[in-house]
Amino acid sequence: MGMDYEAPHYMAIEGPIRVGKTSLARIMAERLQARAILDCEDNPFLQDFYMERAGAAFKAQMYFLNQRFQQLRGLCQESRRATFVADYLFEKDKIFAYINLGDEELRLYDAYYELLRQQVPTPDLVVYLQATPEVLQQRIARKASPLEAEISPEYLAEVVRAYDHFFYHYKASKLLVINTSEIDFVASREDLEQLLRRIHQPVCGTQYFLPLGSG
Repeated sequence: MGMDYEAPHYMAIEGPIRVGKTSLARIMAERLQARAILDCEDNPFLQDFYMERAGAAFKAQMYFLNQRFQQLRGLCQESRRATFVADYLFEKDKIFAYINLGDEELRLYDAYYELLRQQVPTPDLVVYLQATPEVLQQRIARKASPLEAEISPEYLAEVVRAYDHFFYHYKASKLLVINTSEIDFVASREDLEQLLRRIHQPVCGTQYFLPLGSG
């Protein structure tokens, strides 16, 4: 880690499913001796949502909204010397709400979202991990999760487009956009070290990084 690098107090790792955000958040938390804040994985409405059952999208979205709020709202009260690395950004909730909810549901959701957003902190740095839908589909297949197998290529492509659109306009904190389509930092130590070297450098405004794969 360079001497000119000052670790952010609160870092969020973001990106679509299977892009590696949880893996990277765990690694960064360990290296920075920070507390890892990991998104909930036990949403009881998620299976019904992937099976497209009526009303399941709204239930799943509200469950995520509440769980993420409960996790993040206490950070403002914790020691200023503490460091946190999360594998999600609170605003991601709204990205998925706009994809998955109907107009009436979205109006109700928005009322709760705006109330809760005011009570959670904004990260000092967001690392947005990109990958093409084709690469993500391959990683989903390797994971072989029965639940993730329900995700259609069309829905995955829509999620990727929504993420790109959101972060193209994102200005709330420093943003490092990293395209991971050509690397596999979970499987390759060389790819991981290349990625970490960039993250450990200062970020000003919005910056982009396109690493080349070790293979």
